[in-house]
Amino acid sequence: MKKILALLLALVMVLSLAACGSKTPAPAATEAPKATEAPKATEAPKPEATPEPTEEPEPVMPEYSFDNGGKYERQDDEDVYEWNLGEYAELLADAESEDNTVDERFVKMAKAEAALLDSAVMIPTTTQNGAYTISRVAPRTVPYVQWGNDDDRWFGMVISDDDFLTPEERDVFWDAWNKAVAGEGEYDPKAIMTQLGHGIKTDYTYTFSTAPETIDWLNTSYQSDTEITVQTVDGLVQYDNLNRMNPALAESWDISDDGLTYTFHIRPGVYWYTSEGTEYAEVTAQDFVAGFHHMLDAQAGLEWLVEGVVAGAGEYLYEGGSFDDVGYAAPDKYTLVITLEKPTSYFLTMLTYSCFLPICDSFYQAHGGVYGIAEYAEAFADTNKYTFGKASDVASQVYCGPFLLQKLQGDSEILVVANENYYNKDKVNLTSIKWVYDAGENPTQTYKDVCAGVYAGSGLSASTGTLDLAKEDGNFDKYAYISETTSTSYFGGLNLNRGTFGLESGAAASPKTEQQKIDTTTALQNKAFRQAVLFAYDKGTVNATRRGEDLKYTNLRNMYTHPQFVSLSADTTVDGVSFPAGTFYGEMVQYYLDEMGSTVKIDDQIDGWFNPDLAKERLAQAKEELGDLVSWPICIDVVYYSASDLITAEANAFKSVIEKTLGAENVVVNLLETTTSADYYACGYRASNGAAGNFDMFYGSGWGPDYGDPSTYLDTFMGEGAGYMTKVIGLF
Repeated sequence: MKKILALLLALVMVLSLAACGSKTPAPAATEAPKATEAPKATEAPKPEATPEPTEEPEPVMPEYSFDNGGKYERQDDEDVYEWNLGEYAELLADAESEDNTVDERFVKMAKAEAALLDSAVMIPTTTQNGAYTISRVAPRTVPYVQWGNDDDRWFGMVISDDDFLTPEERDVFWDAWNKAVAGEGEYDPKAIMTQLGHGIKTDYTYTFSTAPETIDWLNTSYQSDTEITVQTVDGLVQYDNLNRMNPALAESWDISDDGLTYTFHIRPGVYWYTSEGTEYAEVTAQDFVAGFHHMLDAQAGLEWLVEGVVAGAGEYLYEGGSFDDVGYAAPDKYTLVITLEKPTSYFLTMLTYSCFLPICDSFYQAHGGVYGIAEYAEAFADTNKYTFGKASDVASQVYCGPFLLQKLQGDSEILVVANENYYNKDKVNLTSIKWVYDAGENPTQTYKDVCAGVYAGSGLSASTGTLDLAKEDGNFDKYAYISETTSTSYFGGLNLNRGTFGLESGAAASPKTEQQKIDTTTALQNKAFRQAVLFAYDKGTVNATRRGEDLKYTNLRNMYTHPQFVSLSADTTVDGVSFPAGTFYGEMVQYYLDEMGSTVKIDDQIDGWFNPDLAKERLAQAKEELGDLVSWPICIDVVYYSASDLITAEANAFKSVIEKTLGAENVVVNLLETTTSADYYACGYRASNGAAGNFDMFYGSGWGPDYGDPSTYLDTFMGEGAGYMTKVIGLF
């Protein structure tokens, strides 16, 4: 899984990476887990006589108990999932069958995604960037790839040390980059920067609003952690800024004819270093085995990405299997062998995600680390003995990447400095990266710091006043451009099985009565009611609170997977439906939505869901179907962070558009205030599971893809606890 992403508290800072055309990291988890493949089916013995066909039982709507004094009771997650997403689960399992070709897989996944969208348990809202931006960062100077963690590797960033780049200057970079991608010369952004008369800045400063909780990159699925640690460790392979995969710690690799065995030849002479730059140990193949073993033991949300992909991983995780039977082995110091459950066409693209990173085996064990799921859990609980990867101590980790972590103060500053002994030092353009804490409470000052050169770039927003400031001082007319959007998809989730109605501290407490709790959750089991709410969600108006009227559509997204994430390599027919070679994934999703009678349009940069007339029709249908099971109005709790003007304005806009379209006599949006970012995140983004989510509607999470296959998105909504993002719809 890649990252669980949370909406930035401070839109004021659109990372200069946005200016580069790469993904703008958002707090989260980047990032997150995922079970990629459905369990392999086994063939049942053939009966002697063919029985009469029997119909599958229809899923039964969960019944909310009015017992126990009329108190609300949370229902069984699996029952709720089957009622609302059973069809999606079946279509996804069919798509991931081994019998499909890669193209057939894409077609069937498109059908599954159409079912997910039509279920209306979630609504894609926006993607990153698409905002007015000023920046000193040259385009495409970090790895350019739609998935994994490589787009967070900033070592190659090229930054002007004086003025922002003008749109005309940016065109010079883009022209050279496009020619290089087409094989017409090299892309040398440093030379271009110099030719344009700019000096080059070698230190980069950015902001953070969510502090890392760990520096153990294999014990986290949050981007707020990995955005920092990915600067300090390399993996087997790495993408460059032309979207080409290159060797990293693996000098080369071989793939067996059956596609099951990958043999990586580890680069000799690469070392682990302490935070101060002291050599600790050589990086070996065993460090990759140790990292994979530790990742499985930690079960921090990365393990489900490899279940069903790497041989024996699922058995080790869930069936008491031995790690000796897991397909990870180091036959010698510089050879790593990975064995897969079945041929996986996208496996190499998975290697750029953090779950395949190494750890220093000897350092890990010296700091209390042990192997084995139960053994690790026991050791981790002993904080006196287990001291590996603590965010409070940069010396509790060793590093083999381009930077060394030297400071981590969660309430103020994070600092990495260049590793002078890095094996690929010539590719590193920065001497340091510093993150400064900024909760988005003073965007005017942040903008002034950008202009003064403290930060390399900034998004410009009408709601924060930064757009007006840039127009007043001339920066808008001279330097502003619209930043390129990404493959990350943010979405809103409706809580189908709420389990929390206020934080333990008493913050963000729901005002609902017990009967209103029952009514809301009962209504949310009704597809027509969910569609009424989502078709009433005027995303353009809500997004305008951040982007302004003229850009309110530029970053809207209407499907979960990026519409052009993959395309068909050949003409493909599935179930009598034919698609020509080159058909983009989104086009196939649109076909199946149309077949279902859905009105949703999946193109980016439009509001493909908002349909007030249909919202009212669906509301009338829901009222008829629900009958006297509920009383009206239905109350929808939405949490917001009151210290952020952006989030507050967005929450009020959401309340306004829903109540205006559906009528406050039918649906009331309760705005639950949080006064700290920690409480805001605890209600949704950092909720540990579905039951811990304190909301009825939460639009503060998103997903960035981990590898080059649509399952990287779709698996996040698998059932039985296998899908990471089901917690944003209140399940598992």
